[in-house]
Amino acid sequence: MSALRQPCASPPLWSEQAQAQALGRAATVALHDELSLAPKPGLVSFADSGSHTDMDASTFLRSLFSLRRAFPAFARLGAAGASFAALEQEGLAAEARMLRATGGINTHRGAIFTLGLLCAAAGRLRSHGQEPTPAALRDALRQGWGEALAARAQRSAGAMSNGAIAARRHGLRGAGLEAAEAFPVLFEAVHPALTDALARGLRPELARLEALFAAMAALDDTNLAHRAGLEGLRHVQRVARDFLAAGGAAAPGALERAQALHREFVARRLSPGGAADMLAAACWLQRVGR
Repeated sequence: MSALRQPCASPPLWSEQAQAQALGRAATVALHDELSLAPKPGLVSFADSGSHTDMDASTFLRSLFSLRRAFPAFARLGAAGASFAALEQEGLAAEARMLRATGGINTHRGAIFTLGLLCAAAGRLRSHGQEPTPAALRDALRQGWGEALAARAQRSAGAMSNGAIAARRHGLRGAGLEAAEAFPVLFEAVHPALTDALARGLRPELARLEALFAAMAALDDTNLAHRAGLEGLRHVQRVARDFLAAGGAAAPGALERAQALHREFVARRLSPGGAADMLAAACWLQRVGR
């Protein structure tokens, strides 16, 4: 009888692998959710290239394909209790694969950082038999890698990347500080906007549009500040708040207003890439963190 029971030792390992695969697959699907949304002011979609001349939807699809194994790897690392240094190494390897796939074009560096951390946090929770609810994910981020993320944010403050330079120049909250504080814009503004829009009966495309505008209104998007200065960032935040105050994606003519803003952003070369990353993260959270 004991010999017959012996194979039953393997399912827990398979369960952990399957859970990591599911968490990672949800990240890739969430990035596709973000890409497929249109109109999407200034950003690449299947409709057009937005404010970009060096990338289009096919560039993003190649990038997504290159990342298909990275997000499950982050989840496995989180489940194993890996250090932030190990997560960082996986992130650098994922970036290298992305850049090879896109010919050196940065399509998803911010998303690798944000979604990679979220997948790791969810993997950590699942390994302890916990569900990746929003509150639990924030706790897992703080407990697992909070100190390391805070130290990284301090180091990044003096870095020479475009985002870090823009953050210093304009006194903005960069992506590193957002991560160190367990993504307050995502969990307190963007995901609630998506959840509320769906609860009100908006179809998924309109709910994602609502969430995108919530991200644009709340986020100190250093990508925007680098491309268009503080005035460009504040303009985007202002028009996003106005859009939401006028009824958001549920208002009559919302798609037409979003399309008009898209044309304006393209004319001004405005691209809220950080907000797009927050939208993708909210889509991921909606899939796994209910």
